[in-house]
Amino acid sequence: MKMIDVGEKPKTERVATARGFVTMSAATVRRIRAGDVEKGDVLAAARLAGVMAAKKTPDLVPLCHPIALSGVDVTADPGPRGVAVTATVRTVDRTGVEMEALAAVSAACLTIYDMLKRYEKGMSIQAIELMEKKGGRSGHWVRDGAAPKAPPRAAASRSRRRRGG
Repeated sequence: MKMIDVGEKPKTERVATARGFVTMSAATVRRIRAGDVEKGDVLAAARLAGVMAAKKTPDLVPLCHPIALSGVDVTADPGPRGVAVTATVRTVDRTGVEMEALAAVSAACLTIYDMLKRYEKGMSIQAIELMEKKGGRSGHWVRDGAAPKAPPRAAASRSRRRRGG
């Protein structure tokens, strides 16, 4: 095994967006919305976990390059059947941020599960996937069926988007 040498590649702007979903009962979603969770604010903890995971991705994923992140946006939006998590990660570097976006979503989903497992052990973490990536040699890629777009302002304010660096 070896780490890929990216030393000759130019530094360019790179952006990746990933998403995932934690399914749960309507009763558990109501607990989140009401703030009736013993461990605290589920959505805030999930967003923070996502930012922290993006920053620590090289410590979690073998052979993943450490890169300077210029932005990490994590949203956690409750819906009728669970919580949708989205992470967008940005850098100006020699390699992409797909792994950081996927790690952010994974950690946020795991945090949601951890904080709610007392109330519902049958929750499911589903569909953690890369939705879009921009930059680098391979250019712009969008998952089939996923329209490239920025999150709507209402969703961003509803989930109290955070930026980390």
